[in-house]
Amino acid sequence: MCKCKITKYLLNIKYLQLSNTMEIINEPIPGLWLLKPNVFADHRGHFYESYRADFFNMKGIDINFVQDNQSLSNRGIVRGLHFQAPPHAQDKFVRVVAGAVLDVVVDIRKDSPTYGKTFAVELTADNFLMLFIPKGFAHGFATLEDHTIFQYKCSDYYAPSAEGGVLWNSPSLEINWGFDEPVLSQKDTLHPDFSHFESPF
Repeated sequence: MCKCKITKYLLNIKYLQLSNTMEIINEPIPGLWLLKPNVFADHRGHFYESYRADFFNMKGIDINFVQDNQSLSNRGIVRGLHFQAPPHAQDKFVRVVAGAVLDVVVDIRKDSPTYGKTFAVELTADNFLMLFIPKGFAHGFATLEDHTIFQYKCSDYYAPSAEGGVLWNSPSLEINWGFDEPVLSQKDTLHPDFSHFESPF
């Protein structure tokens, strides 16, 4: 077998191995990926790979995640909608370790044909779903259960000077959070309504 055929064969094996770790099950907005890992379960519990850089590389995305964050929240809390502006914009990869959230994103890329479009999905410890959120999206979540643990990877460090946000209940976004009066931080009540928002992206 010639060297070129061996290389192609090995690449095909590598592709199949990576395809078995997780899959993209939806791309509701260009660049926004809903993923599900391959979960191995038995009488002891379960195991899965929650992130692989080479899987993202195979899909054409080369990201160096530099910071992992984790939050604990009880039911009825909304955090968001947040982003970091350039030059400290962040790609995020989010999942739920315990409990459940309604995860919400808004496309705030000014030149995007889907500018202002929202997407919401339940991420739970039981459904194992994960969301990759590229730069140019505002992100938030509502906790649906007590003792919910939410984790996310970020491609840039937290930079207070670059913090930005959109008001969680902006009428023009028509987001159904599932709560009329959630618990919010004071900061999250002060973000601009989307109708008056000037995107830095």
